[in-house]
Amino acid sequence: MDIPVFQGVDLGWIAEQVGTPFHLYDAQIVQARIGRILELTSAPGLQARYAMKACSARRVLERMRAHGIWIDAVSGNEALRAQAAGYDLDADRPEVLLTTDVFRDNALDMVRHLGVLPNLGSPGMVKQLEASGYAGPIALRLNPGFGHGHVQACDTGGPSSKHGIWFDVAAATAREAERRSMQIVLLHAHIGTGPEVDEFYVNMQRLVDFFADQAPSYPHLQAVNLGGGIPHLYRTDGDEINLAAFAEILQQAQQRLSTLVGRQIRVEVEPGRYVVAPSACVVTRVMDIKHTATNDKGPGHTFVMVDAGFNDLVRPAMYGSFHQISVWQAPADAPREPVVVAGPLCESGDVFTRDSEEFLQPRALPTVHLGALMLIHDAGAYGMAMSSNYNSLGRAPQVWVEDGVPYLMSRRETFEDIVRTECFAAL
Repeated sequence: MDIPVFQGVDLGWIAEQVGTPFHLYDAQIVQARIGRILELTSAPGLQARYAMKACSARRVLERMRAHGIWIDAVSGNEALRAQAAGYDLDADRPEVLLTTDVFRDNALDMVRHLGVLPNLGSPGMVKQLEASGYAGPIALRLNPGFGHGHVQACDTGGPSSKHGIWFDVAAATAREAERRSMQIVLLHAHIGTGPEVDEFYVNMQRLVDFFADQAPSYPHLQAVNLGGGIPHLYRTDGDEINLAAFAEILQQAQQRLSTLVGRQIRVEVEPGRYVVAPSACVVTRVMDIKHTATNDKGPGHTFVMVDAGFNDLVRPAMYGSFHQISVWQAPADAPREPVVVAGPLCESGDVFTRDSEEFLQPRALPTVHLGALMLIHDAGAYGMAMSSNYNSLGRAPQVWVEDGVPYLMSRRETFEDIVRTECFAAL
């Protein structure tokens, strides 16, 4: 399990410079995970994409580009962020894939004017592309009828998933596209991590079998994308993924699909969470410690009140997700006590120690004092990316540590930042 140590940087000093809470990234962890992905896709005909929705910080995108990792974007602005980090948006070499179920805001403009390869998740998007005047290459995201996210709330494949074109409808959608001079050059599916590592291998092999049935029907096919979902271990008592076993699945898939269609087919994977999740922590300060007493409604608790909330890291409130929590500079033999770690927001769900059913689950942590710094680990994926201005709070700054030097990647938002777009004008 990758645990950032931030290269010996004094977190107390950083906290004095930027305030708390803040997002803290360790470049060594990012680089280590990139190395594993490059090894996973080192065989000929394999290509890694980074699912940038996990963390779209420019420094992260630049690091991906430097190592030849392509991008999966899910909005027009994500495509523009990739371009700002140096990626080419031209679909002739699809470094950036735009995967959407709905064209929103400037997404269609990215396809029409900048040439981004669109990955269509709904059949009606073919007609929308035609109405815009587009007649270029496209990708289709298919729902193969199976799949499961890492938690119950993340349904990425099957009849209850909103993502992708149902597999029985794919042929009709393809015919509609071909009649409009849109050649399908890539097939895509994302079926998720699954709750267990072994399930991930099984589902990936099922997905390869699914594409083996589909691929011969697409005469212009150049690539098949198996999606992301490489598991990241948030707990210390689980199983790490065997990337060598997954690499074997990918290599066999590339050879099988290429043989089936009689030409070289590129096989892609698009990890997001796996690459960046362990790289960052939310650093927060203990502001108060208070207690409730046991009564006929339930047991009492010790609440450690911190200044980070679900506006900074929403996963525990949204999914009941588990994140390791540590106390900075706590002695290894420090006594521990069960506490609930809670934030400042005016919401009862603003709690970082919850179970999968979203009930309070006190965590045994070293005894803390007022002003202590706590680290909420594995926050690099969907931490800053899903942060918000809820309660009119500014988004927290991001700090990147590399070669022992901390760099400010984004400053704390001010009141002026939050209200900058407000207006009152007749339309």
